[in-house]
Amino acid sequence: MVIYQVLPRLFGNLNADLVPDGRMEENGVGKFSAFTSLALNKIKELGVTHIWYTGVIEHATRTDYTRYGIRQDHPSVVKGRAGSPYAIKDYYDVDPDLAEDVPRRMKEFEQLVERTHAAGLKVIMDFIPNHVARQYHSDAKPAYVADLGEQDNTLHAFDPQNNFYYIPGQPLYLRSGDSRDSFEYTEFPAKVAGNDHFDAFLGKNDWYETIKLNYGVDYLNGRTPHFDPIPDTWHKMLDILLFWSSKGVDGFRCDMAEMVPVAFWNRVIPEVKKKYPVCFIAEIYNPAEYHNYIFKGHFDYLYDKVGLYDTVRAVMCGYAPATEITRAWQAVEGIQAHMLNFLENHDEQRIASGFFAGDARPGIPGMIVSAMMHANPVMIYSGQEFGERGMDEEGFSGRDGRTTIFDYWSVESLRNWIHEGKFDGGMLSADQQALYKEYAAILRVAASEPVMIRGGFHDLMYANANNPCFDLHRQYAFLRKYRNEVVLVIVNFATEERLVKVHIPAGAFESLGFEDNQPAVVSDLLSGEQSIGTLTMACPYEVTLPANTGKVLKFTYHPE
Repeated sequence: MVIYQVLPRLFGNLNADLVPDGRMEENGVGKFSAFTSLALNKIKELGVTHIWYTGVIEHATRTDYTRYGIRQDHPSVVKGRAGSPYAIKDYYDVDPDLAEDVPRRMKEFEQLVERTHAAGLKVIMDFIPNHVARQYHSDAKPAYVADLGEQDNTLHAFDPQNNFYYIPGQPLYLRSGDSRDSFEYTEFPAKVAGNDHFDAFLGKNDWYETIKLNYGVDYLNGRTPHFDPIPDTWHKMLDILLFWSSKGVDGFRCDMAEMVPVAFWNRVIPEVKKKYPVCFIAEIYNPAEYHNYIFKGHFDYLYDKVGLYDTVRAVMCGYAPATEITRAWQAVEGIQAHMLNFLENHDEQRIASGFFAGDARPGIPGMIVSAMMHANPVMIYSGQEFGERGMDEEGFSGRDGRTTIFDYWSVESLRNWIHEGKFDGGMLSADQQALYKEYAAILRVAASEPVMIRGGFHDLMYANANNPCFDLHRQYAFLRKYRNEVVLVIVNFATEERLVKVHIPAGAFESLGFEDNQPAVVSDLLSGEQSIGTLTMACPYEVTLPANTGKVLKFTYHPE
């Protein structure tokens, strides 16, 4: 799997005349319709197999859609003009911003799913199970569904059959520091915020725009579970997952999945999979819970953020030696196939930003490692392939090295690639075009080469610990092997060219099952060049690596 994360709100917006904190009418907004057959095929050409459309479900916004029968949200509980895609307002509807014709917005989403499938790609969307918008109200739900909180007993701080948690007798006090609030928001009794803030006083660093959903866990009494009878929220969330699965969605990226009890996932994911062949990806940051969410929660994939992402980022920035990458994969040994690798997403800073590497080039060796080290899936974030810097000061988001998810905005590198809908990259710089070609080469190899999809793995760092021609701080090397193919991967995180000599130990030949010093056809999978060569214990394999690059060399033994 190669996943391409993209916010439709940003992707199709080609307006370059932007106003910080601008309204939709000023700054524009992307639509589902921007994902034409041409656009989808161009995304697929990058090596992509799945698209994660971020921000599809209707969420709270400052934009007024009351003329379409959609309730207005109070500005005090909306982050940014456009609003957070993670403050869900109606689980059964799509964001009206994304529709050309608002009354037909669901039909337009269904057509997007059809176009995506026709292009040979699969659809992933967000499922936000932990929290909803402060003023959640579904006007699109089926008649048999009661709204979240509609039947709650608000006199109880906790009731297993309530959908929300309450602070009885207390009004909500907001201290968000938002000077744009036109009048005070009132809520009584106060509901607990999505970041598990169990009192009525919320500050600007809280998830003050959200309400925590109640899955039957009594947080104020030692997190005591009350799962029998099944909590009402479980039934409602299962219905929502089945609703979107019926639309042809192929997978769900589950926001803050570890804030929802494993017991819920244990029951619900198998129920969904009985009816629909969908995959589940968990946003999770606690390694101690990885096994639970895989083997009890039935998740297909988990974020490898606090392990591989944090490690590779530190290596890219020169803060850690490349040997730390070995420690990162060893930490998830046995569950490696379930880990989702990435270098960027909407939560993380852009590689080229002043808050990360300050340059897109270190992303190349980082991406080679993330995409090729094992057979697990990898993800990139729209614009990463062009070195998007994320250094705009968009409004609510501010200049933080991230591309905003809260504001009406557009992404310069995407505008230059799309270029009047031609996708000819006519406005991209030479460096951006070259970076794109390198990303495409890496991801195509990761997605299509059998040795990358099914092959075994052998880390070579231990064998080069005392090698004067191998820098353990700035180079990383490993082998992959499948059938009669062995791939040697060597990357250089250094900012200068290096002549690298890699020792191949006896253990590599033994564990992967191939012979020492046998002639092979050597294919450079990133450049397409071919030669004759061999791997042997007798002498190290020598290669020259320019700064921030890598080699992916496939040795084919006994070719047909």
